[in-house]
Amino acid sequence: MNPDAIRGHLDGMLLAVLEDEPLHGYGIIEALHRRSGGTLDMPTGTVYPALRRLERAHWIDGSWSTVGGRKRRTYTLSRAGRQELVRRRSEWIRFSGIVGSVLGGTT
Repeated sequence: MNPDAIRGHLDGMLLAVLEDEPLHGYGIIEALHRRSGGTLDMPTGTVYPALRRLERAHWIDGSWSTVGGRKRRTYTLSRAGRQELVRRRSEWIRFSGIVGSVLGGTT
């Protein structure tokens, strides 16, 4: 998939994969891959900076844990993040409907 097509939507997708359960960074990448039917292979260099940005915005909360002797950061969706996800979903539905109308070829 063209990375430009994702630009502007990554934050909403990250919030969406955290909606059901807390996940660590690699788990988030796996969830994006799985939920996209294998289409999205997001590099860590894209996902981790976005997670830090979402944490600074207080849309997600991160906490450190040690699993198997390795430290990892697990992220959960905050109350503000849930509100942001609702807003972004609404925005996406409106946007995708507009693009569908234009690209659908109907007059």
